Amino acid sequence: MNDTAPGTPLRVGLIGYGLAGSVFHAPLVTATEGLALDTVVTSDPDRRTQVREAYPDARTADSAAELWERAPALDLVVIASPNKTHVPLATAALNAGVPVVVDKPLAATAAEARELADLADRTGTFLSVFQNRRWDNDFLTLRRLLAEGELGEIQRFESRFERWRPQLKGGWRESGAPEEIGGLLYDLGSHVVDQALVLFGPAVRVYAETDVRRPGAEADDDTFIALTHASGVRSHLYVSATTAQLGPRFRVLGSRAGYVKYGLDPQEAALRDGLRPGTDVLWGEEPPHVWGRLGSGESPLTGGGTPVPTEHGDYPAYYAAVAAALRDGGPAPVTAHEAAECLAVLEAARTSSREGVAVELKAAH
Repeated sequence: MNDTAPGTPLRVGLIGYGLAGSVFHAPLVTATEGLALDTVVTSDPDRRTQVREAYPDARTADSAAELWERAPALDLVVIASPNKTHVPLATAALNAGVPVVVDKPLAATAAEARELADLADRTGTFLSVFQNRRWDNDFLTLRRLLAEGELGEIQRFESRFERWRPQLKGGWRESGAPEEIGGLLYDLGSHVVDQALVLFGPAVRVYAETDVRRPGAEADDDTFIALTHASGVRSHLYVSATTAQLGPRFRVLGSRAGYVKYGLDPQEAALRDGLRPGTDVLWGEEPPHVWGRLGSGESPLTGGGTPVPTEHGDYPAYYAAVAAALRDGGPAPVTAHEAAECLAVLEAARTSSREGVAVELKAAH
């Protein structure tokens, strides 16, 4: 990484321009003050055309090898390519001394994630994992409620990331080949497990049920994970592509009250629709009719509880924190060590489902 003059934007290389690269990373990078999208790596001619139309100041490259030739001119590389490429590409970036952001999951195993964390530490190179759901509106709201003690002592946390997609889309995300790291356990499961660990601390026991429901599917598309945290909280986590009636996104039960929230954070849909942070004054805002409710003794669907204004979702905060860390030497917004703890839970869930047993984990210190 070159020493960049103050006020000069940090130059970002983006590897991959599929869903992650085009919908999340490129828009968020370009919306972040102090970052500039320099190069996008994609071998697909149509995607290269899309890059040139959307980001005329960015150049394109056919391969990561081309990008490494430009490594001295880059201040950050973002890896948004298929899961199986995350470890080799992150390793190459770190060995080249280029700070790197990797989309989740960082790796297939906790051991690989720890190796990357150790390599980053040895080389003194910045490494962070893109866990954007830490900046979901409902998650930010729940963190505030917990900090304020509104629910009392938490007993059970239910989190659902459910969809109704009865038809397969195809592609590596639905592949059953182990090297592809496909399936919902490692896809949406990375989000719900990460959130549970951030909220309630390390897990000491994991039980899971993973199923392949859709005809022709190869990878899990309907999965349940139960965690027992060292803190005593129990988390029940659901990820599914086969849910005909969607449950609450969060249902959090405490000794004083419960919080129930339906609906997904609006930021992904906004990004898919071409809206951009900074140009939409209502970015991340949610209308009152879908606010969660806080109360006790009655269902929120029959009017129980008090509506709780939802915090604004803030995906831009992730790359703002990355830019600040690169400029000022601060901490990464999500570390590889945190990603390794999440992967340890996902590995335990896979073992639990395969063997039909609960798996004990040693709590991290």
